[in-house]
Amino acid sequence: MTDVRVLVVDGEAPFRRTMSAVVEEADGFEVIGEASSGEQCMVAAAQLRPDLVLIDINLPGMDGVEAASRLRARPSPPVVLLSSTCHEDAGAHFVPWCGAAAYVARAAFGPDRLRQVWETASGRIAAPA
Repeated sequence: MTDVRVLVVDGEAPFRRTMSAVVEEADGFEVIGEASSGEQCMVAAAQLRPDLVLIDINLPGMDGVEAASRLRARPSPPVVLLSSTCHEDAGAHFVPWCGAAAYVARAAFGPDRLRQVWETASGRIAAPA
């Protein structure tokens, strides 16, 4: 099985690098691109066709919730995982509104959590590379 292709979207470069490093640490996942705004996310997703988009809620311009909603409305949409510095409970209420698979607070994000969300959302197990 091929790796799960991930687009990382965050308005701050240090957070993009950190989230990308976590994704790369997870067996069976690879970062195929990064974006720093909701608008850039939409362009990158159309060009790169990721399997999973890891997106911060608080983005400059179009926020992550709106971008997630637009991504999920596309034909053959990617799985979307919302993230931010908010507590788990604080961000989870956005999930049903925008069609994201889940919300994960940055403090709780790691390779195991990434695999768990992917397995649940995709209905399959992402095998290690």
